Amino acid sequence: MTASAHQPARFVRLGETGRAPIRLTIDGAAASALEGDTVLTALLCNGRRVRDSEFGDGVRAGFCLMGACQDCWVWDLTAGESRRTRACTTVATDGMTIATRAPESSWPDRP
Repeated sequence: MTASAHQPARFVRLGETGRAPIRLTIDGAAASALEGDTVLTALLCNGRRVRDSEFGDGVRAGFCLMGACQDCWVWDLTAGESRRTRACTTVATDGMTIATRAPESSWPDRP
């Protein structure tokens, strides 16, 4: 299944549904969240994993959920920048662009 294919949500929102909706882009696909959601919540409510493991073949979905384990790194590509950020402690904003894989521009040059 490709990263852009629809997958069932990992999180299902049961409460706090009265907050304003926001739009963001995750790996090139349109997504939605509610104002105040973290990027991790947005990823998992939109049926996404957080990222692929950099050291194995497994997918990652966050671990500690409080910014200590560094298991939820994603890339914020908003406004043409490429900043590595923790999905669990970063608040999603309207118009945000997120990549769950390192952008090619951040790869080190190889001889």
